[in-house]
Amino acid sequence: MSAVLDETTATLEASVLEPPKDREGRQRGRRGRSRGGGPTRRTTGDWVVLLVAIVLGFLIAVPFLMILINSFKSPADYSTSGPLTLPTSLYFDGIVAFWERVDFPQKLGNSIFISGLVAVFAVALSMFNAFALGIGRVKGRLWIVVIILLANMLPQEVLLYPLYFMFKEVGLYDSQWAVIIIFTVIQSAFGTYLLASVYGTFPKELLEAASLDGASRWQILWRVVYPISRPTLSVLLIFFFIWTWNEFLIPLTFLVSNDTQTVPVAITVLQGDRLMDVTTTSASALLGLIPTLVFFLIFQRTLTRGITAGAVK
Repeated sequence: MSAVLDETTATLEASVLEPPKDREGRQRGRRGRSRGGGPTRRTTGDWVVLLVAIVLGFLIAVPFLMILINSFKSPADYSTSGPLTLPTSLYFDGIVAFWERVDFPQKLGNSIFISGLVAVFAVALSMFNAFALGIGRVKGRLWIVVIILLANMLPQEVLLYPLYFMFKEVGLYDSQWAVIIIFTVIQSAFGTYLLASVYGTFPKELLEAASLDGASRWQILWRVVYPISRPTLSVLLIFFFIWTWNEFLIPLTFLVSNDTQTVPVAITVLQGDRLMDVTTTSASALLGLIPTLVFFLIFQRTLTRGITAGAVK
């Protein structure tokens, strides 16, 4: 009898001490099992989608695999076996030649400096503009957003001569700050368009509550709007960094000196008029790809959280 009482007491203590969420989850699991529920079986459509995704992923990965393979091939090995075979022996002279010929650490620092500042400045400018358009409700906001969108759709070739003349007059030609200013404006145009639509649906109750508490416009932006929109701003920061890193035409036009050039511009040094070393070019592409890949892997979790933010309420 005492054993039965002890067992009953232990069961009651466990049920009281068990968190409510755990009890609810356990009860739902029991109800699911009682209804005959089990692991969901994949349908034929699911397997087709999975197969298509694998094929697309393989096609996307093929160029990167070719760059990786040919980066460690000698020119003789490439000429005899072609670009699709594995190297017979590891060849590092292509990487060393590109590293020394273009002073890769300097070009890497220039790209990180330009891309980092553009990402930070463009996100900040996009947030201020979107706050004025989406929450501040300035007059003619719709037309302003349309003009920003149309300006963002202009090709860079159209902007080259006006920008060249402008920065030549102010003495910023062949300066990294010219590229930083240009890409800050270009990237912030897209960020303003995106954030303005997001801030336009911002809960008015939060803004009214903050105003009743005596918060100023700056305090509302910094203490209410910014913490809630931080995942979206993080995604924009990552995209702006990668987009600016991969830009080629404007840096090629405005960065003439060897000391100010970026990694994509430095890769073109290896391409001659009638001769191109494929293995060294592949090595240069590999070195230019590694920093962005590392950056993406570091902020992959931030990117995933930012994309899925708001998907589940």
